[in-house]
Amino acid sequence: MHIAILTFEGFNELDSLIALGVLNRVKQPGWRVTLSCPTPSVTSMNGVTVRAQSTLAEACAADAVIIGSGIQTRDIANTPEIMAKLRLDPARQLIGAQCSGTLLLAKLGLLGSVPACTDLITKPWVQEAGIEILDQPFYAQGNVATAGGCFASQYLAAWIIARTEGEEAAKSALHYVAPVGEKEEYVSRAMKNIASYLP
Repeated sequence: MHIAILTFEGFNELDSLIALGVLNRVKQPGWRVTLSCPTPSVTSMNGVTVRAQSTLAEACAADAVIIGSGIQTRDIANTPEIMAKLRLDPARQLIGAQCSGTLLLAKLGLLGSVPACTDLITKPWVQEAGIEILDQPFYAQGNVATAGGCFASQYLAAWIIARTEGEEAAKSALHYVAPVGEKEEYVSRAMKNIASYLP
């Protein structure tokens, strides 16, 4: 099971790294989570440089993909060379997008008439692409999910874990990262946000 987190120049650390941390709580043989970048390394919006763990081509072959957000997403959406490399397929992949990553999903034609979640800054751009924006942190239909707000990245991660390893595995991963003294409440709230979108 390979889960690729698309991470571009100017990426938002909270989106890519929270998802990476939560997803890596699953300890199953063959379970692999990578930051997938268009170049050998990328630097975040706050100056943190990370090395790519997989390529965009590997992400296109992954079992699940999360499209992270960042301050250059709008430029990426208008860069044909990069967009042409993103051959994602919801018929064979779970695909999630976080905040401005939803704009890339829209531009790739993977949302169709499905409403979506995004952040407040990206909202008008995604609406411009013809997508209805929901005032909620998470929404999924079939194999495509979107989340809005940096801390909503936990919902994308939990959704992927629940879809592939079951709800108990998702609860366990969330329980591990939840604040002490708030674990049950935290896990309950998170699972409530994704429960109605699970098969």
